[in-house]
Amino acid sequence: MHLNVVLVEPEIPQNTGNIARTCAAVGARLHLVKPLGFSVEDRYLKRAGLDYWNSVDIQYYNSFEELQEKFSSSVFYYASTKAINVYTDVKYPDGCFLVFGKETSGLPEELLWANKDRCIRIPMRSGIRSLNLSNSVAIVVYEALRQNGFAGLEKSGRLTRYDW
Repeated sequence: MHLNVVLVEPEIPQNTGNIARTCAAVGARLHLVKPLGFSVEDRYLKRAGLDYWNSVDIQYYNSFEELQEKFSSSVFYYASTKAINVYTDVKYPDGCFLVFGKETSGLPEELLWANKDRCIRIPMRSGIRSLNLSNSVAIVVYEALRQNGFAGLEKSGRLTRYDW
């Protein structure tokens, strides 16, 4: 399965580095929408992504509208604590885009309202503002992959000194 992860104006380099590592692990393309709250040369970004940074297909955009125009026939899902649909209730098609907002404010409400049927949320207790962005991306990405049988991913491990 081919997935696209979109970060709209990410602010924290460690989160983006962790997300890049997740994308490398599953073969997802990472789309970064400017302005970024850090330099892509940032040492924290590279540390969080470790040596996986070069293993990720990363695309940059000057605006979210630019990305939408380029992929106008694609399916987009918008992750938000303000959404009414639970992320597990959605069927994720091959090539879909999973869109996440910036850490401090999420996605703009106008965007959510215009796409209300494609807005998804991760359930959590009342009074908790949100999960960490990199955790949220991993949760939704792995649900999409689970629904599609983890296609293209290694599903069994091996011990170094023993054989299963």
